[in-house]
Amino acid sequence: MHLLKITIQNSLYICGPTASGKSALAIELARLLDGEIVNADAYQLYRGLETISAAPSPDELSQVTHHLYGVLDPSETCDAMRFREMALPVINEIQSRGKTPIITGGSGMYLKFLTHGPSPVPSGDDALRKELENESDEALVARLTDIDPEGASMTNLKNRRYVIRALEICILSGGKMSELKSDWKRASDSIEKDLRGIYLLWDREQLRQRINRRAEVMLESGAIEEVASLTNPSATCEKAIGIPQIRAHLAGESTQGECAELIAAATRQYAKRQRTWFGKEKWLTTYDVNIESDMSELAEQWLRV
Repeated sequence: MHLLKITIQNSLYICGPTASGKSALAIELARLLDGEIVNADAYQLYRGLETISAAPSPDELSQVTHHLYGVLDPSETCDAMRFREMALPVINEIQSRGKTPIITGGSGMYLKFLTHGPSPVPSGDDALRKELENESDEALVARLTDIDPEGASMTNLKNRRYVIRALEICILSGGKMSELKSDWKRASDSIEKDLRGIYLLWDREQLRQRINRRAEVMLESGAIEEVASLTNPSATCEKAIGIPQIRAHLAGESTQGECAELIAAATRQYAKRQRTWFGKEKWLTTYDVNIESDMSELAEQWLRV
């Protein structure tokens, strides 16, 4: 907990959708704050995916100190908890030298685990879920209402899956789902008082254009070769946008132009999910940006606030 407290109070988080200019802003802020950049993008952690993941260029990497870029082999799996365990010691070490960690990325769950820690809500249990699946809708609702009336009032009781999940949480935790969520909300509110972060909110049409162009440049800059050379990639690695589309292209199922369109479409869908996720993180300071925005001016503007 002491390590997390240090990390929260002296770090800056830069969040936003893909292609929003996070890396450029991070570099400008690192210069002004005597900071070092820590990656919080799930796929930029991997070696060999630099083009697909739009990792910082060699020139960008040389301008300020960067951490946790290209540190995993593509065969390794990763999740939000492993990222947290990797990132906390790095951030603490940066702070121990009097520097400012600037955590940069668009992987919302990774950032959430880093800033707030894992949720106390238990994960699923296949055996229990199978047992609950055998009960009728009426029996499930009655059971949840009896165990956790408040939790039942918060749940869409017409959605069987939601009711089963709520019951699962109650049974596995030995408590009430409503109380767990209430305690988590209070803890989150307390944590967020110490958080500092920037959310880059783009004009949607301009971001769409940037994403479309990025997909084209990606294929022209070595992404096809990256995917062709991948051997034994992990399940995590395989989820990177671009890999399935390029595999289909290599199999003769699409032209390069069609492949770029498919990558752009998947990226736009991901950017929409990122916008929804970060829009709910009220501790972030939102900056509206567009194609004419100057990241050095934005960095200085943030320092004046």
